[in-house]
Amino acid sequence: MADYDFWLFDLDGTLVDVEPAYPVEVMERVGDRLGQGFSEREAALLWYGQGDARRGLLAEREVDPSLFWDVFHEEEDPLERAEATYLYDDVEGFLADRTDPVGLVTHCQAYLTEPILDGLDISDWFDTVVCCDDDIGWKPDPEPVHRAMSDMGAHTGHAGVLAGDNPGDIGAAWNAGLDGIHVARDSPISDDRCVRGDHRVTSLLEL
Repeated sequence: MADYDFWLFDLDGTLVDVEPAYPVEVMERVGDRLGQGFSEREAALLWYGQGDARRGLLAEREVDPSLFWDVFHEEEDPLERAEATYLYDDVEGFLADRTDPVGLVTHCQAYLTEPILDGLDISDWFDTVVCCDDDIGWKPDPEPVHRAMSDMGAHTGHAGVLAGDNPGDIGAAWNAGLDGIHVARDSPISDDRCVRGDHRVTSLLEL
C-alpha cells in the first residue's frame, strides 16, 4: 500500500453504519407519505444507494427523486440517527492517533453529520468535514474532494486518497486525481457487487 500525504473518507457505510432496523423504520415512514410500500431490501437499497440502485428503484416506482429527498430529510431526526449509528470496530485503531491530515467527504447532510460525530466523540479526528450539497456538488463530482483538499492545504502535487464503500467514492477520487480505496463492508446489498478501485480492503487496518 502506498504512503499518502493525506486521507479522505466517506462516512456512512465506510466509517460508521446504522443499526439494521433504523433504515427500515425511516423508509416505512417515507413510503407512507409517498404512497409506497418498501420491503426491507428496498429500504436498504434506498438507504445505501449503491451505484444506480436508488435511482432505479425510484424510477420503477415513478417517484420524483427531489420529492423523495425532501420527505426523507423531513422524516430523519438527527438525534435518533445519531443514537442508531455505530463506529466500525477497525476505525479507531486506524484514525484516532493519525498525525497526517484526515478529512471527510460525505453525502450525509450537516444537520445529521454533526450530531453523529459528536455522539461518537470523533469530531476531533478530522481536519475538515465536507457535506455534499447542490452548491458544492455530489460524488463522483470532484468538487467536494477539491473543497476538502483546499481546507487541508493539500494540492494535486500531494499524494492523496479517498476511501469509501460506494462506486461514487472511487469515481470522485479518480476525478480529483487521487487514488480510490474500496472499503468492502458487509451490508444488506453488497453481496452481489464488486467495486473497482486502486485498492480493496475489508478493514482499515489492512491499510
